[in-house]
Formats: sequence, structure tokens, C-alpha cells
Amino acid sequence: MNIIITGASRGIGFETALLFAKQNHQVFCLTRNTKSIEKYNNQKIHAIATDLSNTKSINQAVVQITNKVSHIDVLIHNAGSLINKPFENINYEELERVYKINVFAPYYLTQQLLPILGKTSKSHIVTISSMGGFQGAAKFPGLTAYSSSKAALVGLTEILAEELKDRNISVNCLALGAVQTEMLAEAFPNYKAPLTSSEMASYIYDFSINGSRFFNGKILPVSSTTP
Repeated sequence: MNIIITGASRGIGFETALLFAKQNHQVFCLTRNTKSIEKYNNQKIHAIATDLSNTKSINQAVVQITNKVSHIDVLIHNAGSLINKPFENINYEELERVYKINVFAPYYLTQQLLPILGKTSKSHIVTISSMGGFQGAAKFPGLTAYSSSKAALVGLTEILAEELKDRNISVNCLALGAVQTEMLAEAFPNYKAPLTSSEMASYIYDFSINGSRFFNGKILPVSSTTP
């Protein structure tokens, strides 16, 4: 299978990429920092330096991918930007940065990849949202930019599933609870999450391969606690 994962330089994306590669799938990792991926020197992993906040950079990544393969089986929108700051202190540039990574990039990248999605077999697009963007879940102060952007990603998932269902493409969203990642540690230094990156990666790996058989347009909470 041919897989694309954004934000694969660390955390959940990194661990998920390694799982796919270990199972002999071809993985394209779109991330700003490629060093952590490249050091594995695995021929199944293609690290593509990509600034997901920049459309030109995304276009260049798409060209590199389409020059190598003619079909993508799984597209995982994993890259995320998080800022922990009171609502009144978040400036426009910070808000824009979060939305560019969490919402605009999944929208635009999917759009540019449509010619190689769902062509020879079903493609599965998996968006990685958060319980912070899941309706009715507990919300936390300081995360207005992050949680609202993840809620927007939930809406994007639902409408994409409807628009793309006749193109042999399924689109689902995993709303993750707290996972012990570098991004979480940077935003909440004293918080200890109940799950590790590798544990969540294992779940995402299995869902990416099998989830489209059972779901389309669904927002699935992946959390060990009930808000």
C-alpha cells in the first residue's frame, strides 16, 4: 500500500510511519524536519521536507509523490499546531498559524491529491482531530485556537465524506484524547497523559487499513475517559 502521513517527524505521526514501513508499506512523510525519519535509512520511507502552512511547498510535495506512485491508499492528516494561551492574548498571526496547519493544509493537500485518490482501489482519508474539537466533550482554557480548529476539521471530514463518496474515497476522523507527545509536553509541561505515542499509533495504523470497511464520514472519539 502507498501511505501519506503529515507531521511524521515525531510523536504519533513518527510512530505510525514506522509501523507502516515495518509492514512493508510505502510511506511518504510530509514534515518540516526530516532528520528523525531519514536516520532510519528505510527504503520504504520517503521523507519529504514540507511546510504545510505554505501552498507552494505542498504543491512541490505532491509533485514528488505523483512522480513515484499513481495511487494513494491511505492519507493521514496528522500534523497539528497547538498553542496554550488565554483567548485575549492570542494574536492574529498565532491564530492563523494554527488554522493553516490544522484546517487549511488538510483541505488543500487533499484537493491536490484527488487525481491519485480512489483510482485503482478505495482510498481512505483519516483526519486526526481532538476531543477538544468533539462536540459535547470537556473543553480547557487556553486552547481556543487549537480546539476550534480541530472542530473545523471535524466539519471538514463530514462534508468531504459526502462530496467524495462517489469517487471511491472514504473519509473518517479520529478525535483523540490526551496522548503523551512532545507537542503535549510543550503546551502542558506538568501533565501526564494516559497513552503513549506508540500505543495510539498502533490504533491509527489498524483503523487506517480497516476502518473504511465499516465507516465513512464518522467522527470517532478515541479516549479512555468520558467527558
